[in-house]
Amino acid sequence: QVQLVESGGGLVQPGGSLRLACKTSGFTLDYYAIGWFRQAPGKEREGVSCINSSNKSTYYSDSMKGRFTTSRDNAKSTAYLQMDSLKPEDTAVYFCAARGYYCSDYASFNEYDYWGQGTQVTVSS
Repeated sequence: QVQLVESGGGLVQPGGSLRLACKTSGFTLDYYAIGWFRQAPGKEREGVSCINSSNKSTYYSDSMKGRFTTSRDNAKSTAYLQMDSLKPEDTAVYFCAARGYYCSDYASFNEYDYWGQGTQVTVSS
């Protein structure tokens, strides 16, 4: 049974940091790229970042570049999203998703095969 389970969300003050984890099971993570998406209330789901299966290429939305970092540990079947300098507008439910090998057109959620259930991130003072 394929599963992706996000964790690490919560309430943080502006300027703070959170590290999200995406624990995978039921498939071999080595062969999959992992994308991160988010969805705020009343807004469409948007692509945040992606890391390809070889761990050599990463992609970020312009608004997250320099603040967010994605990584992966295939031995632990887990991907991560480090989020620094958080802003209130980063408040959303964050999802991880898996697709084969590469991150081409990474923000297109139709390209992904498997999804997690999401974790809430709230940035507020």
